[in-house]
Amino acid sequence: MSLSTPFSNAPTDSSSPRYVFRRVVVYCGSNFGDTPAYYAAAQALGKVLAQRGITLVYGGGNVGLMGTVADSVIAHGGQTIGVIPRFLKDKEVAHQGLNQLIITDDMASRKLKMIEFGDAFIALPGGIGTYEELFEVLSLAQLRQHQKPIGVLNIEGFFDPLLQLLAHTAAAGFMPNANLQLICVADDIDVLLQKMANYQFIDAQKWVKPDWLDDNDSYTVPKFI
Repeated sequence: MSLSTPFSNAPTDSSSPRYVFRRVVVYCGSNFGDTPAYYAAAQALGKVLAQRGITLVYGGGNVGLMGTVADSVIAHGGQTIGVIPRFLKDKEVAHQGLNQLIITDDMASRKLKMIEFGDAFIALPGGIGTYEELFEVLSLAQLRQHQKPIGVLNIEGFFDPLLQLLAHTAAAGFMPNANLQLICVADDIDVLLQKMANYQFIDAQKWVKPDWLDDNDSYTVPKFI
């Protein structure tokens, strides 16, 4: 799959960025994955965020890629904010070296707090929780509840099946093809961050009228006001 089509084709030059990030939310696995490349990418992303003065906002854990990103930010002098639900803190998986650790009542409030804090979002390889978080911010963007850049760091093609599923979803008429461009995709950190800095929000309709409906059919596609 092409990394830029049909997903965001934001330019990668640094001449006139649209966005300047102070805080970036990183979604990633609480496991390490089956290849060292995922671990290396998490370390590298943490280093880049710290060097650019971008605060890491993440799930607050000390395990897997989550802990790796946070450890790397801290090791390179960066700032960290963790957001973790109480039941996970009680299981002693909360990172103890963060600048700020916010405790929430549950998973839902955790996700909302992270979205509130972030200027942009990046997904690294992960599991069900990572997918859930990525799809939530994508859904909110499609519903025009935010216009923040969403990035996918596609290490060794990890996200290819998911991206193919999204393209299939659009082809099957369950989302506008234009909304695929709500996602910036790259396998290189600097390229991804530059795409996100140059990101332009796609103001497309959520609802799609299928071709098989007759033009005179009484169904009317809803429209945002």
